[in-house]
Amino acid sequence: MKTISDKNNLQVLHEDNHIIVVNKRVGDIVQGDKTGDKPLSEVVKEYIKDKYNKPGEVFLGVVHRLDRPTTGIVVFARTSKALTRLNELFKNRETQKTYWAVVKNKPTKSEDRLVHYLKRNEKNNTSKAYLKEVPESKLASLDYKIIKELNNYFALEINLHTGRHHQIRAQLSAIGSPIKGDLKYGADRSNPDGGIHLHARQLVFIHPVSKEELKITAPVPEDAVWKSV
Repeated sequence: MKTISDKNNLQVLHEDNHIIVVNKRVGDIVQGDKTGDKPLSEVVKEYIKDKYNKPGEVFLGVVHRLDRPTTGIVVFARTSKALTRLNELFKNRETQKTYWAVVKNKPTKSEDRLVHYLKRNEKNNTSKAYLKEVPESKLASLDYKIIKELNNYFALEINLHTGRHHQIRAQLSAIGSPIKGDLKYGADRSNPDGGIHLHARQLVFIHPVSKEELKITAPVPEDAVWKSV
């Protein structure tokens, strides 16, 4: 049974006057979409309004997103100054993003760099990985290494060099190691909570205002497989 974030159970990893970083749960949607479900951005606004007794509208800027079935670090801006600078940081890839993934099939190499060309299919909201460039494809690159062998599964640590649509999901699927629970990319069964075992584990970046380096780590979800990593 999945728990959606609300203002009372929000997992805040870092908070100051300019930014707030939260640990997203399975099923949380970062920004509003056609489902009409309440997005995480609104939940964070409610949390800030309550905590600081703020009258009127709370400013909150969405800097980046995570797929709905994915968990982990999401950064929001609390001021327009921070939003502008964070947008630049993410756009220019001046952030270090580390993900953890649990896969069923062991990759052939214990560590490797994967380079593909991803082509997005808007109709079914997937991306397909090709070894050679095809029309309308974008270069995608990541490094992975196996960090633990579990019962029936393998835990990988992934460092992204590009930020493409469904990049990790599509690239791991392309090497025959789809993420646990990820039916869209070739997993044989879904997870009970509808999520996938992909977690935005760590983010390192320069604070947009203080200019200090921030290193934020998100605890893994409360689930037996994650807890054994």
